[in-house]
Parts: sequence; structure tokens; C-alpha cells
Amino acid sequence: MPESDLAAEVAHIAADAGRFAIRLWNTDFRRWEKSPGNPVCAVDLEVDGMLRYRLGELLPDAGWLSEETIDNAARLDAERIWVVDPIDGTRDYLRGRPGWAVSVALVERGKPVIGVLDAPARQEVWTAEAGKGAFRNGERLCVAARDQLGGARVPADQLSKVDRDLVMVAKPNSIALRIAMVAAGEADLLATIRWGNEWDIAAAVLIAEEAGAAVSDAFGRALDFNTPDAQAFGVLATAPGIHTAAVERLADRAKDAIGKG
Repeated sequence: MPESDLAAEVAHIAADAGRFAIRLWNTDFRRWEKSPGNPVCAVDLEVDGMLRYRLGELLPDAGWLSEETIDNAARLDAERIWVVDPIDGTRDYLRGRPGWAVSVALVERGKPVIGVLDAPARQEVWTAEAGKGAFRNGERLCVAARDQLGGARVPADQLSKVDRDLVMVAKPNSIALRIAMVAAGEADLLATIRWGNEWDIAAAVLIAEEAGAAVSDAFGRALDFNTPDAQAFGVLATAPGIHTAAVERLADRAKDAIGKG
């Protein structure tokens, strides 16, 4: 199957998953915590099963990594792997807020090559293919042309004193959608300083990169996917003109955070 046809089929499958999730949104489904502060619901698991079956039919030889599936080290031997979060932003899903999305990425040799975020509650479909650009609802995305860190827009609920020169903008619970905001030029900077999971960011990282954003871990290093622990320390997605300054600002906090981990 040509790569462009494959990308279209992935978007179609993600859209079916999104339609299923939104039909059940705000209904009486089972919900619980996998661990304290880590919510999950029955819809997460049903969407995960649907995606695994449909994507598995599409590429039977591809590995699988998902938030809602027990990890299998066999994925490390796969040249291509699906990296999936069936509902990224589960807290917003549970609260009846629109900041959630179905996240699907195809990773090849450690790098995302297809990324889709289907966000039906926001009526948004974000797509990207490596080397072919990023799009929201069919319109090409381009990162903002900011070259000063001061005044940069950040999706956040609050800012520390040292970051008061930044500007808060609305923050969806989904980190994938927050990264996508940088891709769309609706934010200039998204940063986390903690260990995070590959399934949260794989699709969004490709979308941001294809829109011209600079993307790295919290220390400014390149992100790799399908790693043994399926984690990275932080993610930093910015307008390219402020990435170096953002890395420098985060450096001491990142060192302290990783030292405590």
C-alpha cells in the first residue's frame, strides 16, 4: 500500500474510533483509577481493542505499544510499530470537557512517520506524514514565527514566578493537543519536566515537527520512540526561534527533577 494511502486509512480508522468514543461521551460508563491520580474508563479499553484489531489488519507485521495494553518486549524487534493512546486526555473525557483525542502514530525505526489526532468533541482532525507537512481539517499548519521567549504563549493553568513573562492560553487536558497547539501557531511553547510515555506524544510530535516546530526532550535532546521503557524525560515543543532559550531556562529545573526521579 502506498504511504499516502496508508496515512488516509489510518486517519479513517482513528475517525471511526473517535465516533465511537463520542457516542459514549457523557454516558454512564465504568470508570476507575489504575493508580492514584491515573484515571481510566471502559471506553478507553473498548477504543484500544478496536484500534488494535483494525490497525493490526492494516499492517499485520507491525508491533504494538498502547497505554491500555500490557507491554510486550517483542515490539522492540519490529521495524514498524503502532504507538497509540486510545483517549489522550482521559480526565477531560470523564469531566465532559472537549480536551481529549484519539492518538495514533506509526513509528518506523524509532521515528514517527504517520500521526493522527482525532478530536471529535472539538471537531478537529490533525494529520501528518513525515516529509509531507501537517494539517488540521485539511488546512496546512505552520508554527508561529516567534524569536523572543518573553511573551511566548503557553497552554497552562498557572505559571511559576520565574515564568511570569510568559502568557497563559487555554489548556486542554490532552498533552497531544497541547503540542498540536504549537503546530497550529496557537501556542509558542509546550514543556513538561517529568518522565512521560511515548504513547502520549508520538503522533503530536510528528504533527509539530511537520509544521516547523522544534521538538526535543526536556534537555534539548532528540526524541526516540519504541525504546525499551517507552518513556522520555520531558517534552519540549516550541517555535524554532525560542527553543534554545527554552532549553536554557528549563535546564536547572530539569536536572533537579531527574535527580529526584
